[in-house]
Amino acid sequence: MKNYYEILEVNKKASTEVIEKAYKTLVKKYHPDLQNTPQGKLNSEAKIKEINEAYEILRNNEKRAEYDTTLADAEALEKERIIQEQLERELRNQNVNNSNSNNNNNVDKQFQQDYEDAINKAYHDAYIQDMKNRGYKIRYKKTWNERLRSLIALLITIGIILLILQIPFVKDYFNSLYRDNEVIRNIVDFFAGWFK
Repeated sequence: MKNYYEILEVNKKASTEVIEKAYKTLVKKYHPDLQNTPQGKLNSEAKIKEINEAYEILRNNEKRAEYDTTLADAEALEKERIIQEQLERELRNQNVNNSNSNNNNNVDKQFQQDYEDAINKAYHDAYIQDMKNRGYKIRYKKTWNERLRSLIALLITIGIILLILQIPFVKDYFNSLYRDNEVIRNIVDFFAGWFK
């Protein structure tokens, strides 16, 4: 329901003179001829229509009294609806809280642990950044998982190289390189001597 008092920007207890003055001020403010853009003119025409409608009701004492009763009923219904929604929301929250009461301790402990981990990480990061700012180089000890990953990557790489070397034209190229270049032949023979 439209609130004509808000449209005319007056109090519900405003006198007829105040309503008339507000009406004249708003009509001047939103007059379509004072708008610069076509969209502004359309918006102001709609606003003027609302202002005229509100003024027609509020300037007539009988229509205003009838409107005030209807408005009061609508506001009471709206308040009742809001209270009902709040009660339903509180009941849902209470049901959720009751069902989660067993999990609250675990959630609190997990939250506390996450909080402490975040604090420790922030402290550690700040310490490392301070050491870097002072010119220190930071080295981290590799974990077994990281070492295992590196070993697997190395084995995969060696396997791929050995497979590539089995391709005939690649094998021929490296054999010719070994035969034609004395430096490469000496290097290969040196390392091959280790494995004999």
